[in-house]
Amino acid sequence: MIPPEPSIPGTERQSWIERRREKVRAEIERNRRGEYTVPTWVLALALALMVGGILALIIFA
Repeated sequence: MIPPEPSIPGTERQSWIERRREKVRAEIERNRRGEYTVPTWVLALALALMVGGILALIIFA
C-alpha cells in the first residue's frame, strides 16, 4: 500500500480554487444557453407579494 503524499496547503487551496472556477464557468455557460432557472423560493415570494398587494388594494381602497 502506498502512503498518501503529504498535503501541501498551496496545492490543496489551488485545487479548491480551480474547482470553484470550473463551477462558475459551467454556470455561466448554462445561463448563456438559456438553462437559467429561478429558485422556487423567489417565485413563491413574488407570488405572495402580488397576492398581498392585490388584497391590500381591495381592503384599503
